[in-house]
Order: sequence, then C-alpha cells, then structure tokens
Amino acid sequence: MLGRTANSIFWMCRYLERAENTARLLDAGFRMSLTRASDAASEEWRSVIVTLGQLEHYDSLYDGYSGPQVCNYVLRDRENPSSVLSMFEMARTNARVARSSLTMEVWEAVNEGWMTLKDILARPVRESNLGTVLSAIRRESTLFRGATYGTMLRNDIYHFARAGTFIERADNTARILDVKYHLLLPSLSYVGSSLDSSQWDQVLRSLAGDRVYSWLNAGQMDPRGIAEFLILDWRFPRSLAFSYEQLRQQLAELALEYGQESDVHVLIGNTAHWLSERTIDSIFETGLHEFLIDFIDRNQAVANAIAEDYRFIA
Repeated sequence: MLGRTANSIFWMCRYLERAENTARLLDAGFRMSLTRASDAASEEWRSVIVTLGQLEHYDSLYDGYSGPQVCNYVLRDRENPSSVLSMFEMARTNARVARSSLTMEVWEAVNEGWMTLKDILARPVRESNLGTVLSAIRRESTLFRGATYGTMLRNDIYHFARAGTFIERADNTARILDVKYHLLLPSLSYVGSSLDSSQWDQVLRSLAGDRVYSWLNAGQMDPRGIAEFLILDWRFPRSLAFSYEQLRQQLAELALEYGQESDVHVLIGNTAHWLSERTIDSIFETGLHEFLIDFIDRNQAVANAIAEDYRFIA
C-alpha cells in the first residue's frame, strides 16, 4: 500500500474517534452544568475547553464560558479548526483520498455522517437540541465502526484503520483523565480520597464508562478506583491497557502482512510491557500526572514511528 493511502486511512479513523470523544466530553459537561449554580456551571464549561486543549484559542475569540457559546465553538465554529464539524470534514477528505481502498459501506458511513452533521450543524446549537446533536455524532461514529468491522477485509488497510483508532483513543483517555483529575481536586492532598461522586461520574461519562464502572463497583465512586479502571482494566474498551493491547495486535498483523518488523514494533512492545508492569499503587507513588504525561509522550512516539516506518505522506 502507498504511504499516502495508509496515512489517509490512519487519520480518517483518528479524526472520527476524536470527534466522538469530544461529543462525549460535551455531554458530560452539559449534564454537570445542569446541577450547578451559574458560576459553577461556567467553570464546568471552561473545564471542557481546557480538557480539549483549546483554552488559548477560545479566549482569543470569546469572553466567558456560557454553555451555548462553548458548545457552538466546539461543535461548529468556523474559527475553530478543531471543531467536530471540521473533524468530520477532514475524515471525509481522507476517506476520499483512500476511497478505492475502502468498502462501499465504509465510504458511505463517512460521507453520510459528514452530510448529516453538516445539515444538523448548519444552525446554532441550542440547549434544547444539544442532546440530539451529540447523539447524532456518537451514532455516526458508531455506524462507521460497525461498517469497518463488518465489511473490511482483515488486511493492511484494516490494520492501519484500527491502529489509528486506538492511538487516538489512548491519547484521549489519558488527556481526559489527567486534566479532569486535577481540575476536580481542590488540593493535591485530596488525591485518592472520596470526593463528590457526581464529579467523578463526569470523568466516567466522558469516556463512556459510567455504567460499566457502576456494575463492577456496586455504584460507589472512588477516585483511585476510577483511575485504575481507566488505566489498567483490560476489559474496558477505552482503557489504556485495552487500547494498547489492541494496538500491539494491529501492528503485529502489519508485521505479518509485510513480512518484517521495524522500529515501531520494538517501541510498541516496550511501551506495552512498561504499561503491563504498572499497578495503581506504583502509579500513585510516582504521581498520576507524571505517569499520564509519560504515557502521552510514549503514545505520540509510537504514532510518529508508525508514520515514519510506513512512509506516511501528509
């Protein structure tokens, strides 16, 4: 496969995964804002912008953090190159480049998803229809994943697609956990203590893990337990452990496909081993923030190595 095609497939999946995670983060912020007084609600919306890493750009355009203003900026603002609508458009652009490598169902899922959101987001989003918009984003991302899983040949095209998904998912989970964990703590002395359960429910909702975690823990919210669940529980599809096991498998399949391993296979093996040796106690001993920053750097190094070893062309 041409490096340019592999690059397009890889990034198509990264953009769609990022769009879905953004929608889930907005949904969690919206739910929290409904339970807070006006000033506290504003801080909830600000935390969404901080988590997305867009605070500086947002502050250059707007004053204050009202719900409608934040939602429209994140979802559809023409001044925001990282809006959800822009992500779907970039995913579609990449799908068009690689169209001959995709099944009809996958192409239609991406194309129709973009057209659906373009129509829905043609008008400003209001609080009354925010839930409908966010559900549509999640639905379109799910339809794409279903089409990919159900119709794609398990060859290098599929493996690049899944690698893009899990690189992005791991990055998003680590960033959401890092930023949210520290935003929710009034003091570092509270690390590992029992805090407002609704706040920690927000962290889990941001990663679609609230119901599953509740099943496993009889509904009790514990910051330390949540961190362990999102980092080390291999059963949860958005945990770091699950994402890296899946990523390792996809790269192993690529090595079989091409008949050789490269530098990225050594790197992913080292990173997967480093992660598997961690316990929640060792993570807290060294510092949760330090661990997550280390992981994000390692994850980015793997993404860069994939691009270099397989000759991606931007």
